[in-house]
Amino acid sequence: MPGRPVQPPGQGPAGVGQPPIPPPGAGQPPAPLPGQPPAPPPGPGQGQFRNDQGPPPGPNGARGDFNVPGRPGYVPGGFRENDDVRDYEQVRRDRREFSADGRTYYREPGRVIVQDRNGYLIRHDENERFRELDPRGYRSERRGDDYVSFIDRPGGDRIYTVTDDDGRLLRRYRRFSDGREVVIIDNTYGGPPRPIYDDVVALPPPDIRIPRERYVVEYDQADPGLVYEALTAPPVVAVDRRYTLDQIRYSPDLRARMRSVDIDTINFDTGSFTVTPDQARRLSVIADAINRAIRANPQEVFLIEGYTDAVGPDIDNLSLSDRRAQSVATVLTQQFQVPPENLTTQGYGEQYLKVNTQGPSRENRRVTVRRITPLLQQGQGGNQAPPR
Repeated sequence: MPGRPVQPPGQGPAGVGQPPIPPPGAGQPPAPLPGQPPAPPPGPGQGQFRNDQGPPPGPNGARGDFNVPGRPGYVPGGFRENDDVRDYEQVRRDRREFSADGRTYYREPGRVIVQDRNGYLIRHDENERFRELDPRGYRSERRGDDYVSFIDRPGGDRIYTVTDDDGRLLRRYRRFSDGREVVIIDNTYGGPPRPIYDDVVALPPPDIRIPRERYVVEYDQADPGLVYEALTAPPVVAVDRRYTLDQIRYSPDLRARMRSVDIDTINFDTGSFTVTPDQARRLSVIADAINRAIRANPQEVFLIEGYTDAVGPDIDNLSLSDRRAQSVATVLTQQFQVPPENLTTQGYGEQYLKVNTQGPSRENRRVTVRRITPLLQQGQGGNQAPPR
C-alpha cells in the first residue's frame, strides 16, 4: 500500500495509566475468572485501589515505575478519574519523552509510544474506552500478577477485562446474568509477552480473487447488504492457525486476509479525534451490521483501525489515529448499543494512505472496520477459505 511505512519497534512498557475506582462499596468485586477458584483475600499491594493514590506496585515494582512523580516520563494528572482529554493540543502538552533500554519512549494521557528502528509503535490503555463508557461503574482489582476490571451492561451482564502487570490485554469475556460465560478475546495462549517485533507475522500478501469493491467496501456507496457481507465473510485465503490479538494488530498481511469497510463518511478535522454528531448518525448502517453479526455469534470481534493523512510528525499522526479509532468505537456503543467487548481498536497513523499524497487529505483521515474473528479463531469457519 502507498504511504511511508512505520517499522515495528521493540517493546517497551505496555501499560498506560491506572484505572479510576469509585469509593469502596460501589458495585461488587469481580467474580473468579473462568475455570479459576475464588481469589484469596488481597495482600500487601493487592486489592482495589483509587487512581488518585498513585499506581500500586507490581511484583517487581513494575507498576510502581509507571507514571509516578519523579519517574521518567511522568505525566502530571494523567489518567485520573476526572480526565476528559478531547483537545489534541493538551495531549501534546502532556507528552513526556524519556529513554530506557536503548529506546525512546513518549508517554501521554492514555498512550505510550515507543520509538525504535526508525519507527514508532503505539499502545493504549485497554480499559480507557470502558472507563469512558461507565466512569462511575467501572471497577478494577489486583489478582496476583494481573488486573481484573469490569463494567455492568444492560440486562445484568458483566464485561471483564484482564490485563497483566504491564497493561497488556490478556483476556476479555462476558458473564451473562444466568452465569454463562463467553470469551471474546484470549491473548494468553501465545505465552508471555514478547518484544513487539516478535509479534509481527511475516506472510505473503493474500491473492485477492474477488472484486475490489467487495474486498474493501466504500461505506458511503454501499448498500447495507454489502456492508453486512464484508463484516461476516470468511478470510479471502485460508488461515492456517490461530493468532493472538497482538499479532493481528501488528501484521498488515495477516489483517489483509479479511475484508474491510472503509468508513469514508467519517473524515476528521485536522488535529481532531472528535466524531461530530452529523457524522455519528451516518454510522447507523455499519452499527446495524455489527449488531446483527454479534447476535448470530456473541464471540465476534471487530477491529476498528484509525488512519491519518501525511501532514505533520509521525508521532502525532500515530497518536491521533489511535484516538480516532477509539472515538468511533465509543460512538458505536453509546449511540447504537454495539457491545463494547466485541470491539477493539488500533491506530496506524499515516502508514497506509488511501490517497497517495503528502498534503492534507480528508480521505486519508478515516476509520476502517474489519472482522478479525477467524484470525482469533473464536468463531466458526476460522480456517476455511471461501469457495472460488
